[in-house]
Amino acid sequence: MAAYIHAEVEVHDPSAYEEYRRQVAAVLSAYGGRFIVRGGAAELLEGERAPQRQVILEFADMASLKAFYHSPEYAPLIALRQRVSTARLVAIQGV
Repeated sequence: MAAYIHAEVEVHDPSAYEEYRRQVAAVLSAYGGRFIVRGGAAELLEGERAPQRQVILEFADMASLKAFYHSPEYAPLIALRQRVSTARLVAIQGV
């Protein structure tokens, strides 16, 4: 059953965040993940304000998602992302 990461991201250093964006796709692909949403225009339908950036990643299952997130390849990218942005990531089991 598919699993997803939903990320709400506020970027503080766009040029450094671009380095994260350049590197993450290869690691994501190596763990069988793919982008469903990667930025793009968003319209707030409810709530007080939309996050600056939305990202949704899809994986074959929760085990693949967790393997990606906890991988040694992704660890330095997490550190980079956390230095240049504030984010909330949620792992979601699909139906």
